[in-house]
Amino acid sequence: MTTQTPIRIDNLQYANWSPELFSEMAEAGLSAVHVTICYHENFRQTVENMITWNRYIETHPDRLMHGRTGDDVRLAHDTGRTAIFYGFQNCAPMEDDIGLIEILHQLGGRFMQLSYNNQSLLATGCYEAEDPGLTRFGKQAIAEMNRVGLVVDMSHSADRSTFEAIALSTRPIAITHANPSWWHPARRNKSHEIIKALTDQGGMIGFSLYPHHLKDGSACSLESFCKMIAEAAERYGVKSLGIGSDLCQNQPDSVVTWMRNGRWSREMDYGEGSADQAGFPDQPSWFEGIRDFPNIANGLAKVGFATEEIDAIMGLNWLTFYDASFTEAKP
Repeated sequence: MTTQTPIRIDNLQYANWSPELFSEMAEAGLSAVHVTICYHENFRQTVENMITWNRYIETHPDRLMHGRTGDDVRLAHDTGRTAIFYGFQNCAPMEDDIGLIEILHQLGGRFMQLSYNNQSLLATGCYEAEDPGLTRFGKQAIAEMNRVGLVVDMSHSADRSTFEAIALSTRPIAITHANPSWWHPARRNKSHEIIKALTDQGGMIGFSLYPHHLKDGSACSLESFCKMIAEAAERYGVKSLGIGSDLCQNQPDSVVTWMRNGRWSREMDYGEGSADQAGFPDQPSWFEGIRDFPNIANGLAKVGFATEEIDAIMGLNWLTFYDASFTEAKP
């Protein structure tokens, strides 16, 4: 039976998954979620995480299905399920082997960041003091990602690397979870110039609900967040805007240490927080969990967006991007 609710997509979550959260996806009306499969894991460890997710989907067939194309989102929507798309917040799972890019795509991977805060074999992360740009390996990796349909994601990458990726990629790229630095100057947020270059090339930005990315942090109001989206729509147009909440619901504080430190550091790396913000910050009261996703649509309506614009930002823009991005490029 076809549902009557609009298609809704959250293009980045890293929750501590459970049947209860799968039910929240249904309550929120989410037709698709892009889930983080790895941060620092190598290829074998990433495959183990995929196995875990495959089992979730196998044991909850009434709630979940694999997402590989835009049509899978439509099928999930029509059958009252959520399509799960796999993504990597680092290039760690491809190790130093360009051939693994195709394998990761064949296994269901659809997004891959070229770096996560630090320098990688492909590009520079946003916490490095110097940004030499894309490496030779990075340039070839982008070409291979373009060929197979694995989206280049520059959410945690530094400026020069990001500009070069936008210019070099033959397919539009994504910043799946970040906000404009003109609204809140967090180091992980993106400048007007980067967002303009991204959207001018047909790329997508997913606005983040992670408190360190929000003006006023955990006290950020829904009105402030939605007015930021309205300003972004005026600057860049509506069609390249979406949501990538970066929600880490029910995760223990040890997980944020893993995100920041991985295996590379013996010291506490506070990343986007400070010494007194070592764990996860509190979410804003209007977005405490997956079930609160519809609050964003309500907020967008209150700041003046039309229904068709809300539907675009809340899901249809990502769906259009999925349609164009996930299959092998035509010669």
